[in-house]
Amino acid sequence: MGRTGDGGYPPAEKPSRSSDSKRSRTSQHDVGQHRSKKKQRVTIRQTETKSETLTLNQNSTSYTHTYATSSIYSYNRRKEKGHKGKSKRTSAEDKRKWVYSTHNVSPYQDRVVFMSYNILGVKNAADHEDLYHNVAPKYLDWDYRKRLIRKEIREYNPGIMCFQEVDCYDDLDYLLKKEGFKGVYQARTGDTCDGCAIFWKRELFDLLHEESIEFQKFDLRNNVCQLCVFKMNVKNSSKDMGASNSESISSRSFVVGNIHVLFNPNRGDIKLGQVRLFLESAQRLSLEWGDIPVVLAGDLNSMPQSAMYQFLTSSKLDIQMHERKQISGQIYPSQNRSFKSSLIYRWSDEELRLATGTGASHLIHQLQLSSAYAGVPGSSGTRDNSGEPLVTSYHSKFMGTVDYIWHTTEFVPVRVLDTLPIDILRRTRGLPSKGPLTCLCHFKISATFREENVWSGDIISHD
Repeated sequence: MGRTGDGGYPPAEKPSRSSDSKRSRTSQHDVGQHRSKKKQRVTIRQTETKSETLTLNQNSTSYTHTYATSSIYSYNRRKEKGHKGKSKRTSAEDKRKWVYSTHNVSPYQDRVVFMSYNILGVKNAADHEDLYHNVAPKYLDWDYRKRLIRKEIREYNPGIMCFQEVDCYDDLDYLLKKEGFKGVYQARTGDTCDGCAIFWKRELFDLLHEESIEFQKFDLRNNVCQLCVFKMNVKNSSKDMGASNSESISSRSFVVGNIHVLFNPNRGDIKLGQVRLFLESAQRLSLEWGDIPVVLAGDLNSMPQSAMYQFLTSSKLDIQMHERKQISGQIYPSQNRSFKSSLIYRWSDEELRLATGTGASHLIHQLQLSSAYAGVPGSSGTRDNSGEPLVTSYHSKFMGTVDYIWHTTEFVPVRVLDTLPIDILRRTRGLPSKGPLTCLCHFKISATFREENVWSGDIISHD
């Protein structure tokens, strides 16, 4: 399909947004209680961009919107008559495994489980049937998928969840209220009908502050991000999560960020601008609330070998050392020059302004971020050279990683739920499938606080 000027859907495939849906909502029981008096609402609009494609036609300006239907799913196949042994073996192979940190986390006391999912918008799946032609229609059915999401939530008992590509928020909110969660939602701007949502366990956390960014206010397309400040209810969390001496520990606060970055591989300037504002807002909130820890999650539509990944991990980036189309690593990722190129690429003044906000050629952020998965060793069958999962998204035009959880140094991951090996994933021929983790980006961090304000945690990643 032809790429439009702003990187959105071509006219023939442009999704419409229902006019009666509210852009930003909080669960009914939360509205009065949890919104901060100092709440700020910055709106940012981002162009839609999702997973990376293994091969994009360099001779064409057509880019397919890939939806991060992550590949984290663990399920038990039904035993078939005459194949009991094979069925049992397949079930064991398809079960995702916990991978544990090599750090000593015994001094840490309080813990929180953190998940992130790109749940694949219902309308997005319908509008891009070419991406899911290998997927049985019943596995794309929302009623089927939401039951699997609930099953997954019950199994892993998360404290906080970040969702991207949500276009059935009321349905999801109703479902999760029954599981003890509250939520806030921010719809994308423009003609799109999906958005981002953050849910938290009512017993474990109180929402102190919530704000969102609509990137369109900064000429950065229709995407959005969310930022929340939570306070841990130590008494309840210690009971549920096994902390000791909790009564002597004061309640802890931390920032949670949730983002879905533009897909369009050509617009590295827009992608950088969105991530820049996201990081700046997270740092500002951290400082405003007493230099508190930060956890950031989402679909970044950028690969681990990309300049975007370098910016997040190293806190700086010389933009002109990278071609704009290669910022996210989505176009011919195997041919990326990594970060060793000595070439200087030409960026227009407008592109530099969108990327940096000032027109400078260098980007810097002040958060010291680490990737949750890269911090817990995995096997060569599930991880790349950087330690990231090999696959968090898989459909007919793409298999790769675009979904992440980042955290500041106060967090110490305890374990992560590893992704499935690629050979097992390929048998599905694409996601979603019949597993409980269909088209989800699922990461889980259990973080533990101690007096020095260091957290440790379990991380569940979803492929």
